[in-house]
Amino acid sequence: MMAHLTQALNDGKDIGHYGRLVYAIVARHFLSDDELTAQLAQDKDFAEEDARGLVQQVQERDYSPPGRAKIMEYQAKQDFPIMPDTQDPNEGNVYRDLDFPQHVYDHISEYHQQKAEDSA
Repeated sequence: MMAHLTQALNDGKDIGHYGRLVYAIVARHFLSDDELTAQLAQDKDFAEEDARGLVQQVQERDYSPPGRAKIMEYQAKQDFPIMPDTQDPNEGNVYRDLDFPQHVYDHISEYHQQKAEDSA
């Protein structure tokens, strides 16, 4: 999925609002802010200033990378396919394909723990 989005950006395609959001949330763990901004700004419908704002928003809110179900939900809201093959059950599973920094897993664990405590 990330290779698909990267190639689309490199080709100057409009990957849509949710495509850019997913890309920024995931790629921020592997690229510098400037690299991520430059990559997002290759989208033909997204200016560099907009890209910088999205990167800042994602960093400030510390979004956890979305799971496959959330990505499919996002994809249904736009024309550009975030996942090129939704029939492949592994497509969009960023946790299977990428090694995130430990703090990402810790953040997710804390979220689920808090959620369990709130429902108890």
